Amino acid sequence: MKNLSKIFIAIFILSNTIFSQRIKDIAMIGNVNSQQVIGYGLVVGLAGTGDSHRSSFTIQSITSMLKRFGITVPQDELKTRNVAAVMVTATINGLQKPNSQFDVNVSSMGDAKSLQGGILLMTPLSGLEGSVYAFAQGPISVGGYDISTKSGNRVAKNHTLAGRVPRGGIIKQSPEMTAQIENEVKVYLKEPDLTTCDNIAKAINTKFGNEIAKSMDASQVNIAIPNESQQNVVDFLAQLESIEVQSDYPAKVVLNERTGTVVAGNTVKIKPVTISHGGYNINIKSNPIISQPGAFSQGRMAIFNNLVPQVTEDSTNVVALQGASNVQEVASALNSLKVTPQDIIAIFQAIKEAGALVGELIIL
Repeated sequence: MKNLSKIFIAIFILSNTIFSQRIKDIAMIGNVNSQQVIGYGLVVGLAGTGDSHRSSFTIQSITSMLKRFGITVPQDELKTRNVAAVMVTATINGLQKPNSQFDVNVSSMGDAKSLQGGILLMTPLSGLEGSVYAFAQGPISVGGYDISTKSGNRVAKNHTLAGRVPRGGIIKQSPEMTAQIENEVKVYLKEPDLTTCDNIAKAINTKFGNEIAKSMDASQVNIAIPNESQQNVVDFLAQLESIEVQSDYPAKVVLNERTGTVVAGNTVKIKPVTISHGGYNINIKSNPIISQPGAFSQGRMAIFNNLVPQVTEDSTNVVALQGASNVQEVASALNSLKVTPQDIIAIFQAIKEAGALVGELIIL
């Protein structure tokens, strides 16, 4: 059977590294606790891809659920192939009030083949101490497919035993806040960065004309509420969160092995390196370029390294890219040779291990 065409999805952030954003978009205002929650549930509506009778906990769960509805069915008569037992996980915080919605992650526990097309039944989500903070329910979205025929043929793409329920969780009670807002409020960056944190403090001080904000570290800014604003803290916080600041983020490459997705910032660079993977050879070499100033100018001669990546497959096809080598150029070269997403991800991992990837590598 012919394999389906491999599709590589690459998203590259081509805008400048530093740009203006509102504080509310990059940080959380308030003294807030985050709480991880977990629950055990059932996914129904599967097209024969659920758990088999070997997953005894699935049978027990179905029996218990039916009893709550006043239905009694012998366990040996239950058909479980349209049902799968799953674990449901999420993270919530004290700013999320009752009835707020959030995304939840769903992962198969038994021997199901796929969660595609399934519906998560109402599942309580509790914290480590046992308190129920939320409930989750809704259709599951997976990043692939798994199709089998009666003749034994099977076509699959990506991972279908884990997915998400977008906005499927509903808060019942919020985690307690660490402290009430009195004379001081704290701002926590969602993505810690020293430069951005310092820019937030400076922007706040410029806005209110006083030195009321101070950056404590890469993720926290402490703000003293002015005396004239203490009678109307909500208005002060509204002005605070609308302030625009220059945000700066480090170079990162994010890989999702389940879906074959690569997301990279434009500041990520690749040093000279040679990698052989399967039938592909990748060679990124450095070509020095001499910049000679014009006559009678005040400039000086400078030497730059021009990185040129080359990709060869069985020493026949060669792709050469001019200019500084970045993730976008290397990924585009590999994609032009029909390299699978898994191969591309493995190559980037090898580049990082070799110390040639200038940036942080994150694997989901």
